[in-house]
Amino acid sequence: MPISLRNCPAPAKLNLFLHIVGRRPDGYHLLQTAFQLIDHSDLLHFTLRDDNHIERITELAGVPAESDLIVRAARLLQAVATAKFPGRVFGADIAIEKQLPMGGGLGGGSSDAATTLMALDYLWQTGITRQELMALGLQLGADVPFFIFGRNAFAEGIGEQLQAIDTPTCWFVVIEPGVSVPTATIFSSQELTRDSKTVRITDFSSAITGFGKNDLQVVASKLFPPIAEAIHWLGQFGDARMTGSGACVFCGFEQESKADEILELMPAHWKAWKAKALARHPLVDLHKS
Repeated sequence: MPISLRNCPAPAKLNLFLHIVGRRPDGYHLLQTAFQLIDHSDLLHFTLRDDNHIERITELAGVPAESDLIVRAARLLQAVATAKFPGRVFGADIAIEKQLPMGGGLGGGSSDAATTLMALDYLWQTGITRQELMALGLQLGADVPFFIFGRNAFAEGIGEQLQAIDTPTCWFVVIEPGVSVPTATIFSSQELTRDSKTVRITDFSSAITGFGKNDLQVVASKLFPPIAEAIHWLGQFGDARMTGSGACVFCGFEQESKADEILELMPAHWKAWKAKALARHPLVDLHKS
């Protein structure tokens, strides 16, 4: 059995579109979106312990270990593994190299949790199915199952109903506008549109470039003007839009050279980078079922 797994990517996602189509009685919003994996990632490192402790050995400013989705994911899987294999030891030290911004709409925390579940499932040899792992992920957040699913996806429900889609190979320019957006602030706004017309996956497939909109963008742009500024600037070069509930803004290009050209023109007060579209999660083959 392997005792460590290093350099495990937790890739970012972009929402190519994001429509809010309703709201459940429990307050959760119903949505339709297209999730796109990109090759800009946090990196996690896992080492097995000879006891049952879960330790995050990296300090993260403003994120206590007890509330970190990484630790919560590890403990959730540990409980399942312990019930399945009484008497076995399931412990791990977890280190993280954080690249994805918090409150950026890139799914960083959810991706970290998913990578933790996939990596520890492999190291601990739990034998649970991918669907079971996705169900565990849903207990941590609506985006977590997507990363475990491992493919770009058309998503419905609260984001957990997934159908694999093929997306073009392209490059994205992503701007971090310098603000952190609390998801709850955007979803609780009275100005949020919650009745967008539902679309079909075939509608999206036939109009993949510039399809739909992000219903959260108007609210986030009003509350956080730097988002609106970034959309306006990047919109000179193509269909710029916000991902998730913000704050990051992106635009896709067929050629890497075009992305490089735009980065050269980028105003100095923004952090910006390019990322290539991924077809699959880098860790998807850790789990064969």
